[in-house]
Amino acid sequence: MFDFKTTATDKSALYRDLLSAADALTAGEPDAIANMANIAALLFDWLPDLNWAGFYRTVGADELVLGPFQGKTACIRIPFGRGVCGAAAASGESQLVEDVHAFPGHIACDAASASELVVPVIAGGKVIAVIDLDSPTVARFDADDRAGIEALAAMLAKRICP
Repeated sequence: MFDFKTTATDKSALYRDLLSAADALTAGEPDAIANMANIAALLFDWLPDLNWAGFYRTVGADELVLGPFQGKTACIRIPFGRGVCGAAAASGESQLVEDVHAFPGHIACDAASASELVVPVIAGGKVIAVIDLDSPTVARFDADDRAGIEALAAMLAKRICP
């Protein structure tokens, strides 16, 4: 059993602790789904003010399919280029959206979501998944959150690669 705790008082320390816990959870485990499931639970447990945390996996050349997550039921399939997750998958770049209602083409899986951070997981030069974080608070995410989740995505790339 894992019982991770953080005593971080600032975001940079929180993300250092999160990365360390994620490393411990996934080290030596070859199953991508198991690793994504544990990381989704860790994110939902550790990061304040979230209403959804999880993964969408790349299937085929241009579609995301729901992966392990914590939160309310979610959209199952998202084409590349559609919504915040699809934009991250298509561009290969993180999407930090302060107000999802102002994002053209936003997909509202949970009407309570107000802001979103989506970070692509890239392996072999291809987006293999995205990490999706939603919050009911406008402007919940900032550059520190983006940097922390980007570091997590880089570490996970080899551990969830199909």
